[in-house]
Amino acid sequence: MAGRSGDGRRPHGELVGEVLAVLWESGRPMSAQEVNEALGRELARTTTATILIRLFEKGTLRRIPVGRGYAYEPVEDAAGLVAGRMRRELESDPHRDVVLKRFVSSLSASDEETLRRLLLEAEDDSQ
Repeated sequence: MAGRSGDGRRPHGELVGEVLAVLWESGRPMSAQEVNEALGRELARTTTATILIRLFEKGTLRRIPVGRGYAYEPVEDAAGLVAGRMRRELESDPHRDVVLKRFVSSLSASDEETLRRLLLEAEDDSQ
């Protein structure tokens, strides 16, 4: 089956992405059981619970006590999550100027124009 490893398991991160998509779409905190049901797969509830706990420990989700368990919700939307990863990558390299230069030079003309517009808007907002 395409997209699966030789032993039938999903590629790394696929299920995590599906869990996050369910939470973003719901717009409300959900328990592991609710997420599992929304996924529409035959997964053990403990599999979903483990993913939620790991995302909580990474700071991607917050959890709210509900009864004897927890409900989980994303800390940020999808764009915020990607922006955070980009920022962490940039901060991890001592040659930020080189990384930024290469990033900008790889942008399409449309993306470059969008970036220019956003930088001008940010400059106007700071004044």
